[in-house]
Amino acid sequence: MNLNELTTNIEQWAVNKGLDEAQPEKQMLKLVEEVGELAEGLAKGNLDQVIDSVGDVYVVLTILSMQMDLDIKDCIAAAYAEISDRKGEMVNGIFIKEEDL
Repeated sequence: MNLNELTTNIEQWAVNKGLDEAQPEKQMLKLVEEVGELAEGLAKGNLDQVIDSVGDVYVVLTILSMQMDLDIKDCIAAAYAEISDRKGEMVNGIFIKEEDL
């Protein structure tokens, strides 16, 4: 199954559960929880937890987008358009934008 199909399935699941009409502020709390689990997985070197958490973050962001009447694909496209020509350099393993150097 490709990402578009998975996203459609996530969106339908959210509608079926009524999550698309829930409060975005509550979904934001869920996002922070999932990012915390991702950080824990990275810190402990637990690849299974990292994989699960990355997926959970995508699910939560998809639902948050729906709650705010946005399309996750449009959000990703906008982010990519912003970074696609970005210049900068790696400093201590972190990419720093040119304007922040």
